[in-house]
Amino acid sequence: MHSSSRASFGGFTTQLADFLCSIRQEKTILALNYTLAKLGLSSRYQEASVTSDDTPGDGVMIGYPSPRGDFPAPILGPGHLLRPGTVIYRGVKAGRGLETGHHVVIREECILGDMVHVWSNTVIDYGCRIGGRVRIHCNVYVAQFTIIEDDVFVGPGVIFANDPHPGCRHGSPCLAGPILRRGCRVGAGATLLPGVEIGEEALVAAGAVVTANVPARTTVAGAPARSLGAVEDLKCRQGRERGPYGR
Repeated sequence: MHSSSRASFGGFTTQLADFLCSIRQEKTILALNYTLAKLGLSSRYQEASVTSDDTPGDGVMIGYPSPRGDFPAPILGPGHLLRPGTVIYRGVKAGRGLETGHHVVIREECILGDMVHVWSNTVIDYGCRIGGRVRIHCNVYVAQFTIIEDDVFVGPGVIFANDPHPGCRHGSPCLAGPILRRGCRVGAGATLLPGVEIGEEALVAAGAVVTANVPARTTVAGAPARSLGAVEDLKCRQGRERGPYGR
């Protein structure tokens, strides 16, 4: 086969592949829209109370139905930014300025304050209460019934647990997520066991396993986490600040 013929044939096969791919995508979209129509939902789950200038990006699902029952349409405050892959379930209430990374899931019955930032690949399970100006980093799992107060920072890969005895047939009434008090900070990869309370402005070091309550303005580290003293006693390693956080 001549080179010109090979080039022509190659171009044809590429076009054919693109055409078949587009057909598959259209069939998928049609099937999805049919299923959603049967459920009484729009193709983009657009039942949320949102302002006209807050149009979600492609691949964002707002008002996803919960397997736990029928919940009201989600309410999102103005000025939000939802990146592709975000899924907001029915029954969610969020204040102004909610910002999500890619592939964030916020389950039903969660209430979020103003200016909450939730970064990529994070799941906030149902029934959580999150205050204002909270930053939750990538790859975090926030277990059901967790409470996070204002101005909290949660580092990447943090795991919240809520079941004190997994597998027990009486487990559901005992579920209790961690409680993070105002202004505390949790370092990367830490694990917070069910029901523990992290005090105001406390600091949990990276990789710590918190099995007991942490007093306010205390630093803990290790597995299990142990106190290292007061947060105010920490020093900036770069020498730029008198304290560890420029306070």
